Amino acid sequence: MDPIQLNYGNLISPRITLGVSSEDLDGVIGERFKEVMAAVDARRSAGDFGFFELPSSPANSKSVITLAESFRQRFSDVVVLGIGGSGLGTRTLRDALLGPDWNNRSREERDHYPRLHVLDNPDPDTLGALFSRTDPIKTLFNVISKSGKTVETLAEYLVARDWVASSVGEENALGHFVFTTDPNCGPLRHIAETEGVLTLPLPENVSGRFSILSAAGLFPVALCGVDIEALLRGAALMDDRCRTDKLKENPGGILASLLYEAHIRHGQKIHVLMPYADRLASTSEWFQQLWAESLGKHHSMDGEEKATGPTPLVALGARDQHSLLQLFMEGPRDKVVLFVKVEDHGSEVAIPDCHQGLTGELSYLGGHTMGQLLAAEWRATAEALRRAGCPNATIHLPAVRVDTMGQLLMMLEVTTVIAAELYGVDPLGQPGVELGKRITYDLMNQKGSGKPDIDESDLQWLV
Repeated sequence: MDPIQLNYGNLISPRITLGVSSEDLDGVIGERFKEVMAAVDARRSAGDFGFFELPSSPANSKSVITLAESFRQRFSDVVVLGIGGSGLGTRTLRDALLGPDWNNRSREERDHYPRLHVLDNPDPDTLGALFSRTDPIKTLFNVISKSGKTVETLAEYLVARDWVASSVGEENALGHFVFTTDPNCGPLRHIAETEGVLTLPLPENVSGRFSILSAAGLFPVALCGVDIEALLRGAALMDDRCRTDKLKENPGGILASLLYEAHIRHGQKIHVLMPYADRLASTSEWFQQLWAESLGKHHSMDGEEKATGPTPLVALGARDQHSLLQLFMEGPRDKVVLFVKVEDHGSEVAIPDCHQGLTGELSYLGGHTMGQLLAAEWRATAEALRRAGCPNATIHLPAVRVDTMGQLLMMLEVTTVIAAELYGVDPLGQPGVELGKRITYDLMNQKGSGKPDIDESDLQWLV
């Protein structure tokens, strides 16, 4: 199995002006890291970070594979109903391992595996459009919610169930649903137990944004033929690499430490994930939630509660060199760019050698490939940013495969919990979003003339 690699040279001084010195890495930062890893290991041993257990849990993969094999040939379309990590995980794995064009391929091109859709936003236009072009008789819905009471997901489930039942009848509709939810409690668990809906468990100690390697992320892509055991083996390899307290030998540890230092020491609080591969565009969106929701927290320091957390930003190379690079180059020095470079794209597209009369304007492209162009774009952007004083690093993937994706996802999850320890926050839970959830519930649950306590004085400013 080829390991992925992290090149962090453009985060180190003197290559980058506002960088960390090698002396600090070997000294104070390296010594602090030993304490950080001890704290992370203690929480891991206590069972707080259940995502570490997923790659080595036979039950995690076996139940998924068994259920996927029983459903795989029965349906033409699989629709995931979930939001946040419950939707982003499936998007990430589908686009990376099946390709962003999966649903546009013919059934033969998909080896007769189903199309895979994700409804992660309660937009009636999107919902209606999908239902208008799919057959309820041949559609399976995977409803994913850890708590079993996510309002957006439950609303979509109710609509989908009514849609299926109108074609196959209420009793037969149950066979078109699989719930991925808490093993013991919640509305979805109650419905499953009372009505006989098939379920997959989400471990109690695995939160939604860390659930991509659980049944939440694995089952939908297993239905489409992805080798989830190879994915988990890749994750296990990265987990082993990230167990050491020797900073320079720990990929997740060195990345977390350098991003933290860039933020705290140099004010570089915006962290950009910029893969140079369309297949990894959704991975940036998945990481955006992981980084933002885990680290954007209040914490107590010197007896005073303060807010902390870097801001993640999604970008895609080379496309966003034409939208964001100007800001990165000449805007505020408050950003770190983390590239993901794919070494082998699997197939080369040759650039024809024609228009030779346009020397220096067009003909220089001839004889190269599109992959070589994309690689040159990455290298040029990384060097240009370095010269402009913008720190950056690169994760090198040998190729976008199940094993390398397992490594990448586990590395970013490990990086997140180590960064949380450095920031002094708990990476689990999301108390900051609970108020919005409660107000939404109040708005949807209005009875009679009762109204939720909402300040609507802004209405006077309508134009």
